[in-house]
Amino acid sequence: MAFTLPPLPYDFAALEPSIDARTMEIHHDKHHGGYVKNLNAALEKAPELQSRSLDDLLQHLDAVPESIRTAVRNNAGGHWNHSMFWEIMSPKGGGAPTGKLADAIKASFGDFATFKTQFADAAGKRFGSGWAWLVKDGSKLTITSTPNQDTPVMEKKHPILGVDVWEHAYYLKYQNLRPAYVEAWWNVVNWPEVGRRFEA
Repeated sequence: MAFTLPPLPYDFAALEPSIDARTMEIHHDKHHGGYVKNLNAALEKAPELQSRSLDDLLQHLDAVPESIRTAVRNNAGGHWNHSMFWEIMSPKGGGAPTGKLADAIKASFGDFATFKTQFADAAGKRFGSGWAWLVKDGSKLTITSTPNQDTPVMEKKHPILGVDVWEHAYYLKYQNLRPAYVEAWWNVVNWPEVGRRFEA
């Protein structure tokens, strides 16, 4: 069964002024749409893989024929990462996490401010294109980053928060000022959704 592009859970302009409408439109329709289209095209060459879930494909890339492995890695990763990215943002986002997630952040990083600093640092220092992640590791939380459209899912890890630091995610509004984009991005983080993923 072919993968499909999930609709945005809000309007393109809903995250203004933190993320502009034109960036959201291009990012969702063109970039994410392209990953879905290219993933389906790659899997046409391996029909036996078409019934597999995204997680299964990403966790067993060695089972993907070498001729399409890079295409599957890049496009399945892009599809997984962006499907999560849209959901962990909200027009009513921002603030700070509560409940078990807040407790875990405090236990893992000392306090929320320290976590934000370390996470923003991982996003800022990711060379070139990629992502910064908050990963659930048992009862602990860790921060990591990945290049391109790689994802912690490939290592059977459980990311609960991720920020896209590809230039297409921010360049129209922020140009080369990635730290300014990450600072504004905190205003739209959907902490209830991140908390749900933490407790899942």
